[in-house]
Amino acid sequence: MSNSTQPSPRFPLFQRLSRKKDAGPSHSKYARLWKPVAITGTGGAALALWLEEILLFGFEILALIFLPIMAGLIYLLDILMFKSQTPKKEK
Repeated sequence: MSNSTQPSPRFPLFQRLSRKKDAGPSHSKYARLWKPVAITGTGGAALALWLEEILLFGFEILALIFLPIMAGLIYLLDILMFKSQTPKKEK
């Protein structure tokens, strides 16, 4: 057990970042960022999975949109390619 009068810090890195320098009025510019960093670190995986699901849903919608377009292009290609194979009308 230590003999210090102050309790041991819970997050020593963040406290070190938030300490004032030389008792001056300014303190570290990163001191206010420890909460967003902690939240992002814990919820980052959940956020990544959520965004992945949204992207997969978007890809499925795009596939459904482009399916008739691609079918139409293949149909037009078929018509243009085999137009010479059609029997000609006799006079």
